[in-house]
Amino acid sequence: MPMKRLLTSLLLLLLCGSLSAADSRVLDVRAFGAAGDGRHIDSPAINAALEQAAKAGGGTVVVPEGIYLCYSIRLRSCVTLRLAKGAVLKAAPVTDEAGYDEAEPNAADAYQDFGHSHWHNSLLWGENLHDVTLEGEGLIDGNGVLTRGGQRKSPAGRTTANKAVALRECRRVTIRGLRFLACGHFALLLTGVDDLLIEHVTADTNRDGFDIDCCERVTIRNCRVNTVNDDAIVLKCSYALGYAKPTAHVLIEDCAVSGYDVGSLLDGTCTTQTEKAPDGDGPTGRIKLGTESNGGFRHIRIRRCTFTHCRGLALETVDGAAMEDIDVSDLTMHDICNSPLYIRLGDRMRAPEGFHPSRVNGIRIRRVQVTDADARYACLIAGIEGNPVRNVRIEELSVEFRGGLTLEDVREQRGANPFFFGGKNGRARISRGWEKGGYPEPSAHGIQPAWGFSISHADRIRLNRIRLTCQQPDERPWIHCEATKRLRLRNITLPAH
Repeated sequence: MPMKRLLTSLLLLLLCGSLSAADSRVLDVRAFGAAGDGRHIDSPAINAALEQAAKAGGGTVVVPEGIYLCYSIRLRSCVTLRLAKGAVLKAAPVTDEAGYDEAEPNAADAYQDFGHSHWHNSLLWGENLHDVTLEGEGLIDGNGVLTRGGQRKSPAGRTTANKAVALRECRRVTIRGLRFLACGHFALLLTGVDDLLIEHVTADTNRDGFDIDCCERVTIRNCRVNTVNDDAIVLKCSYALGYAKPTAHVLIEDCAVSGYDVGSLLDGTCTTQTEKAPDGDGPTGRIKLGTESNGGFRHIRIRRCTFTHCRGLALETVDGAAMEDIDVSDLTMHDICNSPLYIRLGDRMRAPEGFHPSRVNGIRIRRVQVTDADARYACLIAGIEGNPVRNVRIEELSVEFRGGLTLEDVREQRGANPFFFGGKNGRARISRGWEKGGYPEPSAHGIQPAWGFSISHADRIRLNRIRLTCQQPDERPWIHCEATKRLRLRNITLPAH
């Protein structure tokens, strides 16, 4: 055989061998007994496929078109779980015979609520994993099954689940392309997950969308998150791991958040029948830093995102975290039900005894366009006595408020709002009791004595190239300041009336 033909034959043999090896690392869950008929429980088959892939050193587990009723699925290192187009991973109802994995013990669960403190009681979960991918065009559906609150048990003692995907202390995780529907407390709870990529994901859920907690080196891009009852994309740095770990080096870009009715983003109707979230305020659906805030927020970038029919951007630290080097740019907001911008340094201190106080130093917000915003709470910047918000620069901001309020609307809060009391000349002031322990939310501050900006306990605040308008005349002044030093105003454009 001529040498050239011999080399070609050897090359083909090697190539065929490589292809066979690659094919052997792609596992179809139907080969492990999954039915995908929406009646049988398929989690044992999916778990068996994941386990075999892991034992082989890694691979891809494919879930083909079909409806797969499942209890807890345990993810594995070096394994991709791929949901094909038309595949639905559906949370199974708890019965007397079967339920989800038990929530694991956590000695640090006193410092955040139950949902943030446990991971195993989920539809999909993993702990201390690396190189994990969840991808595909399929749907993860928790509708009517995944709970919005803490763990409950059936009369027979079977465990419920309150999360779609929960990962603790993992590395190199990718979540790509999937859709999520009605996933209980969290669509994604990712705690201590470093080197994380979430892209082209759509979540339409009944409480939190993405909770990114104590994670470093994170990119979230080209995602749509609809959450009428809670936050859409929220960064946290809780004490759930039993130690303080920052959320740092995070990029959120080209994402859309909203507060439409549950399920109406996925079906394309984008309806707005739900007027209030459970806290009594308007739809939530925003991007937020906080509330759980122990480890620190550092080097956060948020850019080219849209907010629609929801609350505005919230940057909060109240449990001892430092918030530093936060850069926000090129946001578009429409139909905003509370403060378009809310920066809050508080003293709730859900943290171990003696924990250091919260700190805000270094926020830049630029090129933000807001239309049809609620004027009750203004753009709100609030620190606490003796601990001001420091070094905030807001540039090229345009806000169209609804307006239409009077000074009497502010005065009427006296005695009606437990967080407020009337100050001199009827001016509303933030209650010191709330400052020391309350939940940070613009509505808790009550109707502000100004319609554009309200700033208290702050130092070195710079507003430049700001354009503020009202759909209706508003009797209040455009800005209110209290206990604020070194405020610089430049190029402020206000209504003529």
